[in-house]
Amino acid sequence: MKKGYAPKTAGLNPKPPATRPAKAEAGGLLGKLSVEQFLQRHWQRKPLLVRSAIPEMQTRVMLAPERLFEHAGSDAVESRLVSQRGQATRRWSVEFGPFEALPSIRSRNWTVLVQGMDLVEDAAYEILQRFRFIPDARLDDVMISFATTGGGVGPHVDSYDVFLVQATGHRRWGIGPAPRPQWVDGLPLRILQNWEPTEIYDLGPGDMLYVPPGWGHDGVALDACTTWSVGFRTPSRHEFLSAWLGDQAELAADLAGNLRDERFRDPNREPTAQPALVPTDLRKTLHQWVQDWRADERTLLATLDGFIGRHLSEPKPHVFFEPPSHPNTQKRFIQFASRHGVALDRRTRMLYDQNHLFVNGEVDPIKPNRALRLLADQRAWTPSQAAKILVNELINERVYSWYLAGWVSIRSPQLDTD
Repeated sequence: MKKGYAPKTAGLNPKPPATRPAKAEAGGLLGKLSVEQFLQRHWQRKPLLVRSAIPEMQTRVMLAPERLFEHAGSDAVESRLVSQRGQATRRWSVEFGPFEALPSIRSRNWTVLVQGMDLVEDAAYEILQRFRFIPDARLDDVMISFATTGGGVGPHVDSYDVFLVQATGHRRWGIGPAPRPQWVDGLPLRILQNWEPTEIYDLGPGDMLYVPPGWGHDGVALDACTTWSVGFRTPSRHEFLSAWLGDQAELAADLAGNLRDERFRDPNREPTAQPALVPTDLRKTLHQWVQDWRADERTLLATLDGFIGRHLSEPKPHVFFEPPSHPNTQKRFIQFASRHGVALDRRTRMLYDQNHLFVNGEVDPIKPNRALRLLADQRAWTPSQAAKILVNELINERVYSWYLAGWVSIRSPQLDTD
């Protein structure tokens, strides 16, 4: 055996991230492995334990439990409370926030989990930036959980990669393959049945465990502790196709313009002796509609790349943006941005491909030139970069419109107003 809520903060200016691409180096985040070695040996293959991956968690509390509890009481984030009663009977319960009150921290066997903490806490946002050696289209969020002694969510398996970072206290993780997972019936959680860990690790502050998809894992709090989980987006085939086909149906209606929607007609219908039989003429008409739709190139590959970018850059449903209450004029915005730099709001998802720029679920009309790709990759422009780039009238028009929407900000918070 190995041992090893708060006030709504939309529009809050994030602290600017480092301007170097995250892939350049991971420091001690991956232990002695380089990013390339980690991706070749472990990513989606096998777990990795890294001691002192985030050493500052050993010397300071990056988020107090009381602050997490405040967020769990807010509707700006998603939260869950998982409790267990009786080790023998393993009776589980799950409640969904926001919570007016949580159990006493002196009570055992409960966990509160809060999603999307990188959107509301500087520390979580900054930690997430360290994992940008994986493309932004795959990064999801930072979930933070607090558990009392014995707390956990049971043995389970995820369909996505996860980095489990111990922030405070201690948690024991059992991990092992789960090639054909089966679930315990009658529980509100998807808990693995007849699964046993092959390795066990005790994690303390700053330690990190990477778990690839399909590996069972079970974390149990050894004392009151906080765990940060960095998760990744993993679109499923069914979810993507469902979204794509829904989008195509809307696009087909838009392309029809003001034309009346065609409906099936059968003015020469003859009486039938088989009323349950699907009429041949109805079936042929519906077949023809599908064939006509598939033949329209405007609704197929010509729009697929655009949809992919919109789909992958779409913020989660509970995410909202607030424009500045007293916005600067465009001239003053450009002046301030040139002196202080520009940063994407932490909620903004900006992606690009060879021909398109995608911002928060939209295809932007401006093309992804070098300057805009730099903004997306760095999530910020330094003052000198902004001063050079914003002389381009087309770019400063677009960036100013994003500022008015609350998607970007001037780096210095005090410069939000005139």
